[in-house]
Amino acid sequence: MDLEVLRARLDAALSERPRIALDRSDLVCSAVLLPITDRAGAHILFTKKSESVPHHKGQFSFPGGICEERDASRVETALREAWEEIRLPADAVEVLGLLDDTATRATPFVITPVVGIVRRPVAFRPDGREIERVIEVPLERLRDPAIFSTEMWERDGEAHPVHFYRVSEADVVWGATARILKQFLDILDEAEATA
Repeated sequence: MDLEVLRARLDAALSERPRIALDRSDLVCSAVLLPITDRAGAHILFTKKSESVPHHKGQFSFPGGICEERDASRVETALREAWEEIRLPADAVEVLGLLDDTATRATPFVITPVVGIVRRPVAFRPDGREIERVIEVPLERLRDPAIFSTEMWERDGEAHPVHFYRVSEADVVWGATARILKQFLDILDEAEATA
C-alpha cells in the first residue's frame, strides 16, 4: 500500500474514533511507538527485547517504556524511548494519533500506543542492553490471515484470547504487542472498508 494513502486513511480513522484511556493507579504508565516505515511499501517496525531486561525477555515489542516525570505526554515517552532503544530520532516521526490503552496481563503496566510514520531513512541501532534487534515486517504480510492465530489462555481464573502473528519461521509477535497490532490492523480494515 502506498504510504500516503495509508497515512490519509489512518489520519482520518484515528481522529474520528473515540479512544479508550485507562487511568488506573494500580498500573504503571507506559507508552510505545508503533512505527510505520517505508521500505518499498509500508512496513511495521518491531524490536526484540534482550534476555537481560526485567520483563518480557526475548519477546517482540514496539519501542517504548515507562513514562517518566520529565515526559510532557505519552507521545513524548514513546518518542524518547524509541531514541534510547533504537536511535530513532523524534524529528523523523510524524505522529498520527493514539490507539486504545492496553493493560498487560502478566505485568502491572498500562500501555498507550502511539502510531507514527518514519518520514526519512534511519539507520536503526538497537542499544544492545534492552533491545537486541529490529525487524521491519511488510504490512501486507501482517494482514495475511495465514500468519495469525488466537488461543484461549487462563489467568487468575479468567479466560482471555491471546493473539499470535508468525512473522517468520523463527519470529512470533504475541501478547500485548499482538493485541496492539490487531487493534491497528482492525482500524485500518475499517478505514479501507469505508474509503
